[in-house]
Amino acid sequence: MSRQLSGMISLIWIATTVVALADDWPQWRGPQRDGEWRETGIVSRFSSDQLPLRWRVPVGSGYSGPTVAKGRVYVTDRLLDPQRERVLCFDMETGKELWKLTYDCVYKGIGYQAGPRASVSIEDGRAYALGAMGHFHCLDAVRGTVIWKKDLNAEFSIDMPIWGIAASPLIYEDRILLHIGGEKACVVALQKSSGETLWTALPDDRASYSAPIMVKQAGVDVALFWTGDSVAGLNPIDGKVYWRFPFAPKNMPIGIATPVVSQNDVFVTSFYDGSLMLRLQQDRPNATRVWQKKGRDERNTEALHSIISTPVFLGQHIYGVCSYGELRCLNAKTGERLWEDLTATPKARWSTIHFVRHGKQTWMFNERGELIIGELAPGGFREISRTRLLDPTLEQLRQRKGVCWSHPAFANRHVFARNDKEMVCASLAAAE
Repeated sequence: MSRQLSGMISLIWIATTVVALADDWPQWRGPQRDGEWRETGIVSRFSSDQLPLRWRVPVGSGYSGPTVAKGRVYVTDRLLDPQRERVLCFDMETGKELWKLTYDCVYKGIGYQAGPRASVSIEDGRAYALGAMGHFHCLDAVRGTVIWKKDLNAEFSIDMPIWGIAASPLIYEDRILLHIGGEKACVVALQKSSGETLWTALPDDRASYSAPIMVKQAGVDVALFWTGDSVAGLNPIDGKVYWRFPFAPKNMPIGIATPVVSQNDVFVTSFYDGSLMLRLQQDRPNATRVWQKKGRDERNTEALHSIISTPVFLGQHIYGVCSYGELRCLNAKTGERLWEDLTATPKARWSTIHFVRHGKQTWMFNERGELIIGELAPGGFREISRTRLLDPTLEQLRQRKGVCWSHPAFANRHVFARNDKEMVCASLAAAE
């Protein structure tokens, strides 16, 4: 082989490798829906206390986090006078608006009315957007044209949760799984191509706000739902309930955090009702309780009483934010608290951190709009670097000078985040 040809092959290999190490963020909590960021070539610490922005664009209010796919960024928001929801698409490189879908949407029976909750899911050139009142659109992801749409509230007579429909859609093969709380249909599956209803399940459960995930049990795919009344494993093909573990709330359905999984263990945490650890059987689809802990009240807690923050499950330890912003580490086998830290986010009711794992580090976006690089270990939390990404706004929560409660997206070595006035993009690429 000639030196020239060998060099060309090497260059092709390097280029291919570089491309492969970049990744989109096409759905809730990333490519595999697990809150893990697998790109390489990322900064190890920040160079200043204010992260330089590549672009910023105005948006309306909303709780939904951005998603990123094939050079485009998607987000939903809400406008008033008249009341409307929107699905927005921007160019990833420049922030230029490429298209938007606007539709009338009057919020009825919803508290905290800042806007849509669910992140847009992108797959095979289509964008699936779920609004707070149950408006569901399948859109051409490039042009923004409506392929089909459904009013889920009208069709399924939703017993509207106090904070609206919030769980981001889960795409599985040729169907879309939705957690909506309809009459005799807490969970529904729609045909991806047409919106046709394929099955309904859990007729007696109320909706919570937790997004479903897919797990593997006994060699089969199991759709895991945490509803307002139970944690359940369903056959995603026909909706058959493989198993259901009751987890009824003391006050009201309030489950927001996504269930997290490590090997055969599933962990869920609720603001009022504490922590529940389940073990997934591998000889057949079933689950048993390992432990459950609940404090005396929202201030006097055991284990973990999270509100919005989805915890991190690493090996034999769980890391998460408790009811008033306490960053904690738990022994996953017992629920015993190993340590508590009060530096990552201010101590306040519902104080929030969004965690994303990146190699041995954990990236943390707190409700003050700060981005933190840190290490979580059984011995404690070590902060490596911190910077400001964007400012809190008031629409989502007017107490404590506002919050940033929307989950950021980490894609193509950039971070994308929004508050109730703007969405921003900043590079996180390491210097070459």
